[in-house]
Amino acid sequence: MPVLKFRVYWEEDESVYRDIVVKPTQNFLQFHQAILLAYEFDSKHKATFFRSNDNWQRGREIILEADGQPRKAEPLLMQETAVGAMVRDPNQKFIYLYDYAKNWTFLVELIAVAKDENTKLSYPACVRKEGLAPSQYGTKGLIGDKLVEMEEKYDLNREGMPDDGFGEEGEESGEREEDGAEENGAEEENLF
Repeated sequence: MPVLKFRVYWEEDESVYRDIVVKPTQNFLQFHQAILLAYEFDSKHKATFFRSNDNWQRGREIILEADGQPRKAEPLLMQETAVGAMVRDPNQKFIYLYDYAKNWTFLVELIAVAKDENTKLSYPACVRKEGLAPSQYGTKGLIGDKLVEMEEKYDLNREGMPDDGFGEEGEESGEREEDGAEENGAEEENLF
């Protein structure tokens, strides 16, 4: 059975994305759950997909649950709609919206179709992660492993940092402070 590979970009920063593979027969509810898992979001909020074009315009809607809201076209339900049934283009795009209050928006693009599935994977599956995922509820994600991950990625610890003459606040010697105060005073006089 063929496998569809989608790149799911966070709308705010396209360098942050997750590649998710899904079977065409799997439904949008499974795809929705895979996206939440890949971005480490909980599943407490409503979500919807929109089929989209190359200009990222919203088309047919695929909703999580029936809500009775009037729309131009009757929305499809995630649980009843196979992902493959909505792919009409080799570069098919979708817009995924999660948590209507926060308006998390992800741009979803079909980037590849594999002829055969990988028997070692349980589909749908996230096969690539790029960039630090946004934190769903503020800075909560920056504790524990995430902070360590950021320190490693951006080398935030002081060990191994070159001594380039910049010290911590209050580290300057008394002599330097006096010289700096005289120089600053002289400069201020020249400004007026």
